[in-house]
Amino acid sequence: MDDVAPDAGLELDFAPWEWDRRATPHHRVAMAGRLDALRARGYVLGAGCLVSSSAAVDADRLELGDRTYVAAHVHVTGDVVLGADCSVNVGAAVRGRVRTGDGVRIGASSSLLGFNHGFDDPDVPVFRQPLTSAGIEVGDDVWIGAHAVVLDGVRIGAHAVVGAGAVVTRDVPDWAIVVGNPARQVGDRRETGRRADASSRLRARTRAAREQVPGIVRRSWSGDAYGDAPSASPTVRAHCDAIELADLVGGPPPPELSLDEHVRRLSSWQDAATGLVPSLSRGDAGPTAGPFPDHAQAYHVLCVGYALDLLGSRLPHPVAAVTSLAPDALVTVLDGLPWATNAWGAGAVVDSIGTALAWSPMNGPLAETVVRWLDAARDPGTGLWGSCASGLREPVNGTYRLVRGTYASWGPRTGGNDAMVDTVLRRGADTLESACDVLDVAYLLWWAGPEARARRARDIADLGRHLLDVALGNWVEADGAPFVLGGPPTLQGTEMWLATTWYLAQICGLGSEYGLRPRGIHRPHPLRGPAAHPPTPPAA
Repeated sequence: MDDVAPDAGLELDFAPWEWDRRATPHHRVAMAGRLDALRARGYVLGAGCLVSSSAAVDADRLELGDRTYVAAHVHVTGDVVLGADCSVNVGAAVRGRVRTGDGVRIGASSSLLGFNHGFDDPDVPVFRQPLTSAGIEVGDDVWIGAHAVVLDGVRIGAHAVVGAGAVVTRDVPDWAIVVGNPARQVGDRRETGRRADASSRLRARTRAAREQVPGIVRRSWSGDAYGDAPSASPTVRAHCDAIELADLVGGPPPPELSLDEHVRRLSSWQDAATGLVPSLSRGDAGPTAGPFPDHAQAYHVLCVGYALDLLGSRLPHPVAAVTSLAPDALVTVLDGLPWATNAWGAGAVVDSIGTALAWSPMNGPLAETVVRWLDAARDPGTGLWGSCASGLREPVNGTYRLVRGTYASWGPRTGGNDAMVDTVLRRGADTLESACDVLDVAYLLWWAGPEARARRARDIADLGRHLLDVALGNWVEADGAPFVLGGPPTLQGTEMWLATTWYLAQICGLGSEYGLRPRGIHRPHPLRGPAAHPPTPPAA
């Protein structure tokens, strides 16, 4: 073999990546002669290039960057310029006007055809009609798989991957993964690393929450009541958040009280006549329209009811402030809510009304009244309830609240969510300052359903990844998460961010990586029906 200089190293022509390791001095002399002959024809070949002696090189112009190789049985014609560190593997065809960046891999038996036959005149044989050449452009760091075909006029963006056997008829974006005939995009190379990182972080958050939440809850216990944070004043919501958090991480109720003591304490706060739960202090109360005297009592319908539900109990009395209304009176309440000036407050009232009716299953006519009113009141242009005249924060928040307490709680999913998805995506582009802001967006995109999400899948994925980064970066070791970004960690913030992360994982397609599924106030399943009580995921 060493005595046959002109064709020495034919086996390396089929595996030129082995050249540096296996080539003998005779192989190197033969290759130098091959390259000198090609340069003599006017071709520009960089340092360290390899061109197989069996490659059919008949180009009008050929430029190869440093360390680029052309393997056995490749056919090169036309006007071809390949960058540095490129490879054209066995049996490939690179013809016409073709330009590539650096680090391009062209697979075996693939074809880059930077020209086309004219065939417009049916009276002239195709072979007699003129050729055209728009050319092919390939960016840096592209892999074109074996047996792929790239047609004239196509640009393949940097860092893209063309699957084996694909037929590329139109431009390929940077980083795209395309397959099939005609080639279609099925992924983004950047997603591989992002998904792996996000998956790892979601699993780590699951572990951290299960390890740290019991201590966070314990440190928020003061005397015989919970505060929202250590040393904070006791509130109704803080006790309920503590129960939600304990359930979220798959543990028993907070051990400071027995199960019966938790139930008795929460139940004792409910007023038998109205069914409402007053505040432990008036500091968290605020005006609320409708049947509720203040915001805190409206919210307590939710948080106390769901906390008792997680404990296997229920509110001891119906929420008569709602259930005693006649349908006409309920419509009057809904009509009178401040939809134009306080869409968040209006949606919050509907949330509490809907939840109150869910705790009273005999009130079907009132629930039907609410759904009929909501169906008629929704703005078809925005997909929301309430005015957007002063911005999107209030109507998006109000829409989340009322959807959670009615449609989602009772089971039916309303259609017509395309407009809502568009509006919520615009809200997602605003500055989101709190767990509530992010939950509003994540929940509504999830609740819109797969068909509505599919139309804006890429935009939703981009937003979901960004918000997931925010949620996962918002944790303070051993203390939980702040409600407002940059604020002090609290029970409320910890519960809301852990629940919000579930929805973000879902819309990012990473739901299986996160082991904390909310089953209380932020539950993704209906309050009524057979799906109302899925089992708690086991601790990992």
